[in-house]
Amino acid sequence: METKSCVTRRLVRAAVGLSLLACQWVGAAPWTIAVVGLMDDARYQARQLERAYPDHPAGRPSDAARVALDESEPELEAAGQRLLIKTFMASNAADLPRVMAQLKTAKIQHVLLDLPDAELQQLANTAAVGPDAPILFNIGSRSDALRGASCALAMLHTYPSRQMLSDALVQYLAARSWTQALVLYGQQPQDKLQLDAFVRSAKRYGLRIQRTAQFKVSGDPRERDLGNTRLLTNDKGYDVVVVLDSDGEFARALPYTTQWPRPVVGSNGLTAMAWHPQWERNGGPQLSRRFTRFAHRPMAAQDWAAWIAVKSIVAVLTEQPKATVAEQLKLLRGGQVFVDGYKGPRLSFRSWDGQLRQPIFLGHADGVAGIAPFDGVLHPTEVLDTLGVDQKESACKKQL
Repeated sequence: METKSCVTRRLVRAAVGLSLLACQWVGAAPWTIAVVGLMDDARYQARQLERAYPDHPAGRPSDAARVALDESEPELEAAGQRLLIKTFMASNAADLPRVMAQLKTAKIQHVLLDLPDAELQQLANTAAVGPDAPILFNIGSRSDALRGASCALAMLHTYPSRQMLSDALVQYLAARSWTQALVLYGQQPQDKLQLDAFVRSAKRYGLRIQRTAQFKVSGDPRERDLGNTRLLTNDKGYDVVVVLDSDGEFARALPYTTQWPRPVVGSNGLTAMAWHPQWERNGGPQLSRRFTRFAHRPMAAQDWAAWIAVKSIVAVLTEQPKATVAEQLKLLRGGQVFVDGYKGPRLSFRSWDGQLRQPIFLGHADGVAGIAPFDGVLHPTEVLDTLGVDQKESACKKQL
């Protein structure tokens, strides 16, 4: 039975359309979800946010976690469960162990990690599985290594991997018969990782890479040609220009500046992404509007990853309210819990690497051009497993 103060808070939220914490009713002890980030995270520097590069973060994803919690209150209440969300910010990477120790002391058992690849890898190296160990959700890193040889049993991934995004892009190109590609990639280590993923995808789906070239954004006059879009795209024998630019600066200037009239895909033009605010089906408009009302900005892919992580926690708590945290991890990672991601099919986690199966949007500034997997792409058991590393290929050998 709800307390009088609880009812009052619910009425106030209904009036303002805003929620920060789960409604507290008498009965169950609350579960706490921690959202962990870095205050000095380069992805959230003012300059990065102002430029709004395609598929880059648009703001801290804790906003989306709170939206998911607000949506889930009725089903949580029906199951006799309570959830709270708290944000924990480390000053920098060196401060992260202190924050994780704080979570351990507080016995927080569900943790959403919004961290760069290196910091997330450090946590994966020390992540334990056990009765008191928390379930970790990666909501922002594309790292294939975290789903491969460096995987952690206690870590689930709601953000898609580089390989998933690359497979989705190449499936689209193959479906359009744009099979001859010029690939331009940058100087950053992540650009090389994107190139490696794209080469694997091209081999998988029969795309021919006509040429690869490395670009460089530089103010040095001696290096000007390395960033000259007309020189880099001067060859004629390609259908499409694929740009792989984790920073975003070069890719931003590439559409409509190529030597020949060719579409640009990858880090600009047409981009593979986990969420697009202009998705018009499966309840997408309603979700995007709810998020925009709360956060005062469009929903980005990282926001969706945080939102679906909370929805996954809600799903396992309401379906198996008596399950321990270890049992919850086993249910989620075993693909026994399904969640609606507003993308069409029910979503579940892969047992071999902890990755959430999900369709991937191919979007541009004004909308969604397609959604992978595409018609004609086949798989013996689950077509969503055509995106990313399949079980037989996986380097993650750990099993619950």
